[in-house]
Amino acid sequence: MHYTFIDFLALLGSLGFFLFGMKSMSEALQKVAGDKLRAILGAMTSSRLKGIFTGFMITALVQSSTATTVMLVSFVNAGLINLIQAIGVVMGANIGTTVTAWLISLLGFKFSISVISLPLIGISFPFLFSQYKKRKSVAELVIGFAMVFLGLDFLQESLPNIEEHPEILRFLSSYTDMGIWSVLLFLGIGTILTFIIQSSSATMALTLVMCHNGWISFDMAAAMVLGENIGTTITANIAASVANVSARRTARAHLIFNLTGVIWVLMIFNPFLGGIDDFLIRAGLVSPFVSAQGIPVALSVFHTVFNVLNVILLLGFAPMIAKVVIRLVPLKTEDEEEFRLKYINTGILSTAELSLFQAKKEISLYARRARKMTDYTRSLFNSIKESDVEFYFAKVEKYEEISDRMEVEIATYLTKVSGGHLSPHGSQRLQTMLKLIDNIESIADSCQNSARAIYRQKQKNIVFTQALRDNVNKMFDLVEKALEIMIDNLDEDYHNVKVDSAIEMEYKINKFRNKLKKEHIKKLKEKDYKYDAGVIYNDIVSHCERMGDHIVNVTESIIERFE
Repeated sequence: MHYTFIDFLALLGSLGFFLFGMKSMSEALQKVAGDKLRAILGAMTSSRLKGIFTGFMITALVQSSTATTVMLVSFVNAGLINLIQAIGVVMGANIGTTVTAWLISLLGFKFSISVISLPLIGISFPFLFSQYKKRKSVAELVIGFAMVFLGLDFLQESLPNIEEHPEILRFLSSYTDMGIWSVLLFLGIGTILTFIIQSSSATMALTLVMCHNGWISFDMAAAMVLGENIGTTITANIAASVANVSARRTARAHLIFNLTGVIWVLMIFNPFLGGIDDFLIRAGLVSPFVSAQGIPVALSVFHTVFNVLNVILLLGFAPMIAKVVIRLVPLKTEDEEEFRLKYINTGILSTAELSLFQAKKEISLYARRARKMTDYTRSLFNSIKESDVEFYFAKVEKYEEISDRMEVEIATYLTKVSGGHLSPHGSQRLQTMLKLIDNIESIADSCQNSARAIYRQKQKNIVFTQALRDNVNKMFDLVEKALEIMIDNLDEDYHNVKVDSAIEMEYKINKFRNKLKKEHIKKLKEKDYKYDAGVIYNDIVSHCERMGDHIVNVTESIIERFE
């Protein structure tokens, strides 16, 4: 069997194809994942037990814990579930993968979802040209999903096909009598093979072939199964390398969970296998230490008992695992994890009034994120390099999605709070908060519209004169000052509000907008700049003025209720 440099390049290409599919699936999922999918996933993972069941069912259906964890990384990357919820799904996925082991050992059957990947692409491809964004996004999601599994297949095919040539590993039979070192050796082999083949199920099949041929004993096969539990986490960690910090933390949590399980089993390895052997003999089955015929079922029992016990033992330690991975994978930038709510993602507090206090803090944070959007929009306007333009525009688009999601989540939270016992004053505060988040979301929308106008200008290489640039930057100055006043008012207790300052800034924005409009008409007549530049310039100024309207509406909403 020859392995050439071209084969190595094929390996790199397969890895790139897999990662591109992962990235495409994650981005499409963010577009498609409306509130319904988020609510369903939230309900399915609202407790650790529900999360375990979800992970078990998904893995049992797709017959691959690797596939489940790769999809899980996508869900976390899209902000659909948080880290604690993801850890529960990971635990369930480990149990779910034992179903495949039973199918292999009893039926010798393994269904590969990659078989339907190309048909899925064929069905979805025409919808990429649809005028409806929803259909287009769904098509991108399905194609990305199919590419992930095709990528896994390409990875398998671009390496020496060990699975079809198990005789390559026959020499390993010489290393089965070195005690604990043999166990560690075969554990490492199981890890490496699972990474190479990209499927713990395929490695399990290979392990059974080796046992059937009498090359390794039951204890060495069990060590390989432990290695498979480590190797199956590697693919998810590779997938998470192109994802956000929460997705990377999820992949690390999977690794820590499986490693911990392997460590405690290794500490009681021989007694554990003895217990499995005793159970099989009592059940009237063949001992795996006596006959190779009993090894397949014995391995399946071992795999199942190990994973179930590991979940039971570590279920209560999920928060601790989360803390560990947060320390292992820190935030690189302050906004890398902005898609999560900070104050109200833990449910309703003991009293409705305290819940309103949490919501108030979340709304202040919401306003700061809208403020950050304006920073990115201004940076976009002043960017010259194409890479900077793309970076800042992507940031604005991302933050607008965050804004939409935050509005829905805060509104949903407040609706739940309204069902509690609120004082008349508390009811007033709640109604005000609903109005506040509506205006803050409108600020984000206007900011996005302004950014899109700027992006059109950059894409079409439309040049603004220095005077136009100075005017836009001055308008941003006014909007940013107005936002700072708004944020200060939100940080107060809704009584000590700077009303006059807010109204004065809104007046200055309107006055400046009116002045620029008059100048704009005059400059167009005098042909100081081209008409297409004037259209985009006017759009930017108008969207900034609308931001000013919504900004002052926030302060006025507070005053209407409490003054």
